Amino acid sequence: MTIDAVIFDWGGTLTPWHTVDPAEQWRAYARVVAPHDVDAAALSLATADERAWQAARLHQRSATFSDVVAAAGVRYDERGVRALRDFWEPHTFTDPDVPGLFAGLRRRGIRVGVLSNTIWPRAWHEDVFGRDGILDLLDGAVYTSEIAHTKPHAEAFLAAMRAIGLDDPARCVFVGDRPYDDISGAHAVGMRAVLVPHSEIPTDQQMPVDVSPDAVIDRLADLLEHVDAWRDVA
Repeated sequence: MTIDAVIFDWGGTLTPWHTVDPAEQWRAYARVVAPHDVDAAALSLATADERAWQAARLHQRSATFSDVVAAAGVRYDERGVRALRDFWEPHTFTDPDVPGLFAGLRRRGIRVGVLSNTIWPRAWHEDVFGRDGILDLLDGAVYTSEIAHTKPHAEAFLAAMRAIGLDDPARCVFVGDRPYDDISGAHAVGMRAVLVPHSEIPTDQQMPVDVSPDAVIDRLADLLEHVDAWRDVA
């Protein structure tokens, strides 16, 4: 089988991993929506957020930003959203290798997709990709805030293939930074999987799994040589 598509994880893969205190995003939100009770509101939001991610890790159950805010008993507020997004702004910039990599894949006739475990809505991600000049280089994307399951559930990977118009996982490569979410999930549906082991994944987010990626790359630009080799073999 040849390679028809490469699908990428987002956080820690297309955008470099930054170690941040996730509670601080909720303090930014709480300072806007609950200025007289910031600590309590931020704690409720952080607790609801962690519960949502625990459900994703243990049960592959997805959630949305609005779900988290509602579970915390805090009102949704667009000004608060802006503050939270401003907090994340410096941590979302796309890896410099990505524009050239995406262009190189498309020159080879290979479709480019994204599959991200996220509570963020599509528009927030598209704002990031548009800001960094790569939105028009994507053939399709799936954000788990829009579907029922998160990686490594098979349905998340199958949805990503459908988004770029493919139905044969053997003709797809998945690239990600997490052995459990990305590598084990891709292998389970029959994709090749490439690990980018750059992220300092917090201990409480690590899931034990025994996997062997098809390739390990030090930087995203190195992916093209592996894709070319697999296409030559095919």
